[in-house]
Amino acid sequence: MPPAPGELRGLAALFLKLGTTAFGGPAAHLAMMEDEVVTRRQWLTREAFLDLVSASNLIPGPNSTELAIHIGWQRARWAGLLVAGLAFILPAMVIVWVIAALYVAYGTLPAASGLLAGVKPVVLAIVAIALWRLARSALHSAITLSLAVVAALAVWFGVHELLVLVACGLVAWIDGRVTRGGNHWERAAALLPAWPHVDVVAAGTSNTAAHVVAMGGGNALSSAPLAAIFFLFAKTGSVLFGSGYVLLAFLRSDFVVRHGWLTESQLLDAIAVGQFTPGPVFTTATFIGYVLAGNAGALLATLGIFLPAFVFVALTAPVLARWRGNRDLRWVLDGLNAASLALMAVVTVRLTPDAMAWQVEAGSIGIPSTLPVWWPAVAVLLFLAARTLSLHTRVNSAWLVLGGALVGLLANR
Repeated sequence: MPPAPGELRGLAALFLKLGTTAFGGPAAHLAMMEDEVVTRRQWLTREAFLDLVSASNLIPGPNSTELAIHIGWQRARWAGLLVAGLAFILPAMVIVWVIAALYVAYGTLPAASGLLAGVKPVVLAIVAIALWRLARSALHSAITLSLAVVAALAVWFGVHELLVLVACGLVAWIDGRVTRGGNHWERAAALLPAWPHVDVVAAGTSNTAAHVVAMGGGNALSSAPLAAIFFLFAKTGSVLFGSGYVLLAFLRSDFVVRHGWLTESQLLDAIAVGQFTPGPVFTTATFIGYVLAGNAGALLATLGIFLPAFVFVALTAPVLARWRGNRDLRWVLDGLNAASLALMAVVTVRLTPDAMAWQVEAGSIGIPSTLPVWWPAVAVLLFLAARTLSLHTRVNSAWLVLGGALVGLLANR
């Protein structure tokens, strides 16, 4: 039975509003959705809402976007799934697209350079605070703390981040089975027939990767940049667990280190735009796509990074009841979260010199010629101020970024 038109209009109106006004990252998005969906509209009970939050945390991709898609499914099945997800993404995508066009046109001007110089230390503080807050809840045992330390060292010395994520998830699951599961290994084998939807997700991801290789995905990086942009963002959206901030690690590895398409500074600018704008942090992809390949790049990057979220929710929403209370999936998620925090920590350290205007060349530290000699001291003050306000007040991170932008604009005129 098709959904009533009023259901779809209600979903579209709600998520267009949230996509336009939901500043502050995934945690703020979840709180606003709970207020609208549970308290105000009473579409879901609080228990049902928490079930959807848990389901979103158990699959890769942007959690708040996946929660919006889940809510759409609950209200109006397939049509609702599409309407809610697209309505939440669209406003942020348009805003970031416009900012990206302005950045490409005017980003080298002194005013824009100063503005971004003020934003970067604030963004660094926001990421550091998010990392600290997430670590307090995610690193809750000796095994998760150990996995985070080992993962950070592995990534620092060049081990691929996907391998680190898989290994940490597997080790955490094995630890759970040995220390908390009573050594009943036969139950592990029994998971496969009992959880066919997990097999479908894994097989779909593997088949997609194999298809890219078969099509000559490696050659596409040099001969077909648009296809490469789409597939790299689709890969990221298919495997990225945890907060949107983990996106930093994947983007840096692919676009800065491996292919050299972005500089460290451009990457931090992209993250700053994602922080500054409302809606999903993953619309950073829109910005990067536009910087790399104009309008077509922006569209393909956005499609690539969000498409897996729709696919995963479509696969899991119909069988959501089977996910409740499964300890094996919780153990795997513990390991993935520990590895994700490690990736975030390594990237934060590596982005610090650029954010604080420390130009490192030939073993020496200097100041970029586009900035005044005293600017690094101001950058440190901005970082400390943003850190203090984030820790001790409830000020929205968007206001912190705006404040940093204003200071940078005035100080670097």
